[in-house]
Amino acid sequence: MMQSERILELRNAPIRSLLWKYALPAIVGSTVTALYNIITRYFIGNADYLNDDAMSAMGLALPIMTILAAFGMLVGAGAGSRISIFLGNEDYDKAEKVVGTSLILTFIITITVSMSFFIFLKPLVHFLGADEGTYQYTYDFLKYYLPGAIFANLCFSFNNMMRSSGYPKKAMYTMLLTLVLNAIFAPIFIYQLRWGIEGAALSIVLSMIIGTIFVMQHFISRKSVVAFKLSNIRFNWFITKAILSIGMSPFLMNLVSGSIIFIIIQQVKIYGGSLAVGAYTIVNVLLMLVVLILLGLTQGMQPIVGYSFGAKEIKRLREALLQTIKVGVMIGVIAMIIGVFFPSLVVEFFNPSPELAKVAINAIKIVTVLFPLAGFQIVVTIFFQSIGKVKHSIFLSLSRQIIFLIPGLFIFPLYFGIDGVWYAIFAADLVSTCTAALFLWVQLKEFRRFLKP
Repeated sequence: MMQSERILELRNAPIRSLLWKYALPAIVGSTVTALYNIITRYFIGNADYLNDDAMSAMGLALPIMTILAAFGMLVGAGAGSRISIFLGNEDYDKAEKVVGTSLILTFIITITVSMSFFIFLKPLVHFLGADEGTYQYTYDFLKYYLPGAIFANLCFSFNNMMRSSGYPKKAMYTMLLTLVLNAIFAPIFIYQLRWGIEGAALSIVLSMIIGTIFVMQHFISRKSVVAFKLSNIRFNWFITKAILSIGMSPFLMNLVSGSIIFIIIQQVKIYGGSLAVGAYTIVNVLLMLVVLILLGLTQGMQPIVGYSFGAKEIKRLREALLQTIKVGVMIGVIAMIIGVFFPSLVVEFFNPSPELAKVAINAIKIVTVLFPLAGFQIVVTIFFQSIGKVKHSIFLSLSRQIIFLIPGLFIFPLYFGIDGVWYAIFAADLVSTCTAALFLWVQLKEFRRFLKP
């Protein structure tokens, strides 16, 4: 099979222009998740027949949505990285086997997890911490979202594979399509039909169904660099291990993230009540948006780094990494300025009560101070994933959450009350960035030895 122009581009194009070519569509694609939440919460917050409990319910449902997305990331991120590496090695057959095996894995894993949640939905909602005011809202949202989670994971996972195989713009258009559809469906379902929070869930699911159809058409086409072949839609142990070994890092990061969100919500509720849960729901929109912009940036870096590593082009790999770090820190600086100096712009968008707005503004000011460091830490973590150093990536992913953040969430509130929850996030960002810097310094030294004649 002859090399396509897309693969030659990964080998020869200037790094800066190549990074932006892949990163901009990836940023658009990755931020769709946050924009879905922003759109949904905007319409819920401005619906005259819904109250602050509906906004809090969205926060309570977030850990479940994050955990489901983690299982999609397990396949999607691992498959995307493997496709890039196999294409760098000019092994097109294995790249196409990744696509076929990923389809089966996504179905098996997502349906098993989502249906397990659905069967035990009532006790699950109680476990999430729903009270008399938020229980019905949380239950109504999840009972419609859970059955449709398979489409969300198929859409996002295969979109990532589309991007990694050399189609960043097409991947971006797919995500924009689902976003526009959600922006159309949500006001119809919530305002005109008055389906409330159930309408919000149905809007997301219907948008993802259409997005899944669109992205699957790409892989069916014979013109695709990697495509579906009936012979490859089977369970291949070698390919499965190859996918899961790399996908395990972002999976654990998202799985732990869902658990952390749950712990944060419990601590926020203990020290600030249901009102503080609503505030965290607003704060988390900004946190998620910035993190997903950074993850989109690293998804743009991923095929360049993965291909360069597979082709042993260490100079190009190093240049792509450093360029991505610069951009990541810059994004963090912009987010910090907005959060520290203009937090009310974020909060007022959701039309909260004055009491809710006051708590949310205070939280945003604290948690956004170290966003520039978060930009560095996320880029370095995904860099190790992109070159197949799974243990490094997993450790960096989990150390911030488990080793640094969880203890802080229980210790700081004892002294600072509700503000202690936000201080814990601040401290975890600081320590985890130092850890990532040490890992990167060691890795760059290894690359320098590799480059010596």
